[in-house]
Amino acid sequence: MNEKQRLESQQSNAVNPSDKKSAKDYSKYFERVITAPSLKEAKKRGKEEVKYHHDFSIPEKFRGMGEGRKFYIRTYGCQMNEHDTEVMSGIFMALGYEPTDRTEDANVILLNTCAIRENAENKVFGELGHLKALKMEKPDLLLGVCGCMSQEESVVNKILKMYQHVDMIFGTHNIHRLPYILHEAYMSKEMVVEVWSKEGDVIENLPKVRRGNIKAWVNIMYGCDKFCTYCIVPYTRGKERSRRPEEIIQEVRQLAAQGYKEITLLGQNVNAYGKDFEDMKYGLGDLMDELRKIDIPRIRFTTSHPRDFDDHLIEVLAKGGNLMDHIHLPVQSGSTEILKIMARKYTREQYLELVRKIKAAIPDVALTTDIIVGYPNETEEQFEETLSLYREVGFESAYTFIYSPREGTPAAKMEDNVPMEVKKARLQRLNDLVNELSAKALKQYEGQIVEVLVDGESKNNPDVLAGYTTKNKLVNFTGPKSAIGKIVKVKITEAKTWSLNGEMVEELEPAEVK
Repeated sequence: MNEKQRLESQQSNAVNPSDKKSAKDYSKYFERVITAPSLKEAKKRGKEEVKYHHDFSIPEKFRGMGEGRKFYIRTYGCQMNEHDTEVMSGIFMALGYEPTDRTEDANVILLNTCAIRENAENKVFGELGHLKALKMEKPDLLLGVCGCMSQEESVVNKILKMYQHVDMIFGTHNIHRLPYILHEAYMSKEMVVEVWSKEGDVIENLPKVRRGNIKAWVNIMYGCDKFCTYCIVPYTRGKERSRRPEEIIQEVRQLAAQGYKEITLLGQNVNAYGKDFEDMKYGLGDLMDELRKIDIPRIRFTTSHPRDFDDHLIEVLAKGGNLMDHIHLPVQSGSTEILKIMARKYTREQYLELVRKIKAAIPDVALTTDIIVGYPNETEEQFEETLSLYREVGFESAYTFIYSPREGTPAAKMEDNVPMEVKKARLQRLNDLVNELSAKALKQYEGQIVEVLVDGESKNNPDVLAGYTTKNKLVNFTGPKSAIGKIVKVKITEAKTWSLNGEMVEELEPAEVK
C-alpha cells in the first residue's frame, strides 16, 4: 500500500477545513465530514461505527523519529485530559522523544485543550499567541493543538485564520494516530489537520507515562450520551463507549503489581459504564465488585451522573474495603424546573431519594457535588432551592460555576437573561455556604487519627508532607520523607476551611491498610 492509499484508508473520516491557504491539496486525503455541533445529528449516533482494537503498536518506520528531540505537553481541563496526556507522552517516548518541562527546550509542543468553558478556550488562544515568538525563533519547532477544542469547527477555523504558526490540529478520537500526524507535520510545510467527526474507536495497549508511581488514572469508558443542554462534552468526546472489563481488570492488576496505592476509574459519565455492551449485562457495580478483590489499597471513580447511579452500585460500594467512602455526585441545581431546562432528567426529589439510599447503605459517606448558578431563567426562588438542597444533603465540598453559554449547545440558543451582577452575587452566597459546611465537616476531624496516602511534599512548604484521607480530605503534616508513597496514620491537630493539619503517628504495615 503506497502513502496515498494508506492515508485514504486510515483517514477517511478525517477533515481538513479548506479555508487554509495551502499549496497542498488535502481534499484527496480527507472527507469533509466535520460539522458544527448538532444535537439532532449527535443523537443519531449508531453503535456500528465503533470498533474495538487490541493491537496498538508503533509502526516500525516511525521508531526513532524522536531521537535527539524533546516534547512538551501543556494540559488543560479534566482528569480525562490528564489521562490523554499520559497516553500521548507514552507514544512520544515510544518514538524516542524525551520529555521536558521547558517550552524553550522542546522540539514539539502540544496544547491538550478543554472546551467546557469559554475561559478555558481563551487561555489556549492566549498561549498560542505567546508561543508565536518562540516559533519564529525556532522555525523547526512543531506546535500542535489537540483535545476537546480541536473537535469544534469554529475553533479549527479560528486557528486556521489567526494562528497560522500552528503546525497540527488533531482531536480526541485519534490520539493513537499521533505518529502519523507528527510524520505528516515534519514532511509538510502546511498545517496538518486531522479531526475525526466519526466516533472514536476503543484502542487498547496504548503506551502511558503516568505521573508518579502512587496514584493512577484508569479510563474505563469514553464519551457521554446525556446531552445536558449546557454541555459541549457529548460533541467533543462522542458517544459512550466502554472498555471490556477483562482489559480494565488486567490493567488494575498490573498497577497493583507495580506498587500503586490508589486508582481512579475515569469516564465522562463513569457510572454509565457497560450500558453499550450488547453481549452481556455488566455495569460499574459489577466491575467494582471484581476490582475490590484486587490487592490495591484504594479505588475511586469519577464523574458520576445521578441518573445512572443504580442500587447495585450502592450495594457494592457499601462493602467498603478498598472502595473509598467518598462520592462525587454532581447535582447542578436544586430546582426541578432548572434541572428540566438543563435536561438532567431527574427531579430534586429523585436526587434527594438517591442521597437517602446512599447514606442508608454508607452512613459515613462524604458527598461532594458540582453546581451552576445563573442558568437561563433561574429565579431567586429557584436559586434558594439550590441553597436549601445543599444544606439538606450536607455536601462536604463543591465545585461552583457561573453559567456561561457554550456555542453549539442548546442552552446557547436560550436567552442568557440573568444579569452578571446577579450571577456573581448568587455565586458568592453559594460559596459562603460551601465554605461554611466544608469547615464544619473538617472541624470534626480535630483530635482524630486518620489514614493518609502521602502524595509528597506540600506545595507551600517542602518541610511538610501532604496527602489525602479515604474521604479525599487534604492533610498537611510533619513526618519523614520516607513516608511518601505510603499510607500512614496522622493525628489531626487543626482543621481549616479546605484542609487539615496534623502530625504523623505511625506508618501502616501493608496488611493493616484497608
